[in-house]
Amino acid sequence: MADPRTTAVRVKAPIGQYGGGFMISREAKAVCEEYGLGARELYFRGRCGVLGECDADVVTSVAVFFPPEYVEENWNGGRKLPTEQAVELYAGICAAWGRRRLGDYDGCARIAELLEPVVRQASSIGAPLFAGWRAVPLPDDAPARATQLMHVVRELRGGLHANAVVAQGLHPLQATLAADHDATPFGQTTGELIARFFAWPEPYAEPDPDVVARRSVAEEATDDLMASVFSPLNNDESDELIELLRFGHAR
Repeated sequence: MADPRTTAVRVKAPIGQYGGGFMISREAKAVCEEYGLGARELYFRGRCGVLGECDADVVTSVAVFFPPEYVEENWNGGRKLPTEQAVELYAGICAAWGRRRLGDYDGCARIAELLEPVVRQASSIGAPLFAGWRAVPLPDDAPARATQLMHVVRELRGGLHANAVVAQGLHPLQATLAADHDATPFGQTTGELIARFFAWPEPYAEPDPDVVARRSVAEEATDDLMASVFSPLNNDESDELIELLRFGHAR
């Protein structure tokens, strides 16, 4: 039976994929076209708009793994869309994508039921995007509700992981390059591909063994921090959530 830390590790990949997949979806592309926004303008305004209308430096402080100048360019470029509207649109994209990808999956209602107390009881310290998205109303239908809850949990892990990376004295690009990644909308992929996706300029230096080791410590610390997040679930509920997400992840 899975304890909370095991649960955190086992659900990381499917929650990363389904909680972030809408960000690169055809639904997101359609909204970009409708409102005349670049893909990353919508991404930063929609995802980070829960912070409210603020200076780009505030957004950079939470969009840790992107180059600061890239964050500034796209945040400011998307200012034609008010943050409140951007968040509403982004939540709508998340819901629509969830309905398309998981609409015929009977496990969605139970995933949502299990994740709601996890999200409700988690501490928001060190994870401002999680706090902002937790306050966004949830859809009523199960596929959309489950998908948005996975997005919220993904934001929590992302915020805690950023703290762990900083605590190890790693530059965000170093941390990105120093490991493969399995909790992405693309599934399993390399650090180099993620760095390119995040728009870091090339060429990339090969991470040395010390950087790789510190990145591994940061990942372990993130798992430790996420263990308490899943403590509202008992062992049977944890096993059930893992199995439900394993099946959904295989779709």
